[in-house]
Amino acid sequence: MNTLDGKVALVTGAGRGIGRAVAELLAAESAAVVVNDLGTALSGEGADVSVAQQVVDAIRAAGGRAVANTESVADYAAAGRMVEQALDEFGRLDIVVNVAGILRDRMIFNMTEEEWDAVIAVHLNGTFNTSRHACALFRERKTGGRIINFSSVSAWGSPGQPNYGAAKYGILGFTAVLANSMSRYGVTANAILPYAATRMIDSTPRGQEFARQHGKPPSEMAAGTEGDPANVAPMVAYLASDAAAGINGRFFGVRGYTIQLYSSWEIAAILGADRRWTPQELAELFPTYIDPLLEDVPTVEVPGQERPLRGTAALQHDPAAWEEFAPGIQQWVREGYYAAKAAARS
Repeated sequence: MNTLDGKVALVTGAGRGIGRAVAELLAAESAAVVVNDLGTALSGEGADVSVAQQVVDAIRAAGGRAVANTESVADYAAAGRMVEQALDEFGRLDIVVNVAGILRDRMIFNMTEEEWDAVIAVHLNGTFNTSRHACALFRERKTGGRIINFSSVSAWGSPGQPNYGAAKYGILGFTAVLANSMSRYGVTANAILPYAATRMIDSTPRGQEFARQHGKPPSEMAAGTEGDPANVAPMVAYLASDAAAGINGRFFGVRGYTIQLYSSWEIAAILGADRRWTPQELAELFPTYIDPLLEDVPTVEVPGQERPLRGTAALQHDPAAWEEFAPGIQQWVREGYYAAKAAARS
């Protein structure tokens, strides 16, 4: 399709999993790619410069253009050098995709300061570092740009990931800031909340149980399934293209063959008064007017799932809630969402 012909992309964490799939698809769509990966273990320790180079070799073998970068996104100056490398090698930079990440999982009462700092440094600081240098370039050159940041549903409260969840929630806020502040320069910023069978999934209790049952971890059996990291890449390529110039400040879940639009932060209910509230009034009114809204979270037990599905995930499990509008293509929309949008526009 060559939808990215003439574009240059920097993809961090592009040596394995989702990052590699993104880099290879962007290259297949005719973008030149700076493939960044330090080649660390999942914990962020060690380094292997061959990891990024292997992706570069694969892209070049397929007729694409790519160069390797093996520096750390957690290093502010190194992130600047990534941007400079794109300019030196390809003469421009149009797209930044922030995928790089590590895990140091621990319950909050056991987590060390170093475990907290290491994960924040790579995910949140790393996303800032590359974006900061790229935005300075985009502003100066006035050529527009695309920033696509990777968050996670762990932001909603994964118990053993206080560092990872906080960083991923922070990335959503940072993406919203980028979208608001850089739109005047023709730059868009959006976030992806992905699911794929990667090294991170392998490290979870569910992934380890899968490996015990099947003899291989999920990532080694993902190709061609809904867990294939390559399923995430097309949405990234679309957001990176000129066709997505009007999409800004949005959060998209990409899981298997589904694309999910998150409603971001919207007010769900309001209690108003003509004066300052007292704690006693709130204690009296909340049980009647707010608590029922907090408790209205549907759950459904699904065979094979560790935990019940909750909230919109439970609602999506109802086959009757889906509408097929083209062969093999369905849509689920939260009840009342379109009506509320239409009312707001009228």
